[in-house]
Amino acid sequence: MPEITSLLAFAFVALGMVLSPGPNMIYLISRSICQGRRAGFISLAGVGLGFIFYMLSAAFGITALVFAVPYAYDTLRIAGALYLLYLAWQAVRPGGRSAFAVRTLPADSPRKLFMMGLLTNLANPKVAVMYLSLLPQFIVPGHGSVLVQSLALGTTQIMISLTVNGLIILMAGSVSVFMTGRPFWQVVQRWLMGTVLAGLAVRMALESRR
Repeated sequence: MPEITSLLAFAFVALGMVLSPGPNMIYLISRSICQGRRAGFISLAGVGLGFIFYMLSAAFGITALVFAVPYAYDTLRIAGALYLLYLAWQAVRPGGRSAFAVRTLPADSPRKLFMMGLLTNLANPKVAVMYLSLLPQFIVPGHGSVLVQSLALGTTQIMISLTVNGLIILMAGSVSVFMTGRPFWQVVQRWLMGTVLAGLAVRMALESRR
């Protein structure tokens, strides 16, 4: 198992990532508003399967990487910090769009909803970079199996993401109406997420190599 400090730190990063607007959030909000909460949760099940795929792929890949590539952690750490800064910029850049500015989607069958949730997550670069660049730095070599630590961290991320996205689905309609009629709060939401992501990026970049 990972150290408790590493687990809590990764949980905080995972929470900041899931709260930052991205393809998954935009799709789930739009689907929930256009077709109802049931459609949102079916789509979320597909998103969850995508997380499991990434977790298993990354866990076995990271295990091999630890033993094969010197300074791999530093490389992945810097790459992750740069990507977080990119996400922060996307959140606050002029003309940026709030995740609650919903796009209209047609009604789809449960099977298509599930597959669209899965494909949206698999095609989400934020998820790929999180598992390949962010997760490895929270693994402590010598503190038990790298594979077990990877799976524990990945499971933590999945639980946090599914919980937060589930709450977003439940509140999507109310929050969207609130945000649409209040442009100021859309700006606040974007800048809050941008600040959190930038802070995480700075912390990651300054953290000493394990």
